[in-house]
Amino acid sequence: MNNKVLDCIALTIAIIGAINWGLIGFFSFDLVALIFGSMSWISRIIYALVGISGLYLFTFYMYAGGTSRD
Repeated sequence: MNNKVLDCIALTIAIIGAINWGLIGFFSFDLVALIFGSMSWISRIIYALVGISGLYLFTFYMYAGGTSRD
């Protein structure tokens, strides 16, 4: 199975999470909490998806040495 779609989804979710963490670090502004509520069930799902995406992206280190994924 071609994982390029999964890779792009995971990378997009991780980038959104990174932007949210940047907002928290620089401005003490949690965008996810603002939109979905502080630790509501949907915000917890979003935080969990960001964490799972980050763990999935660890597999990219296997390919960082220049080997082909195909």
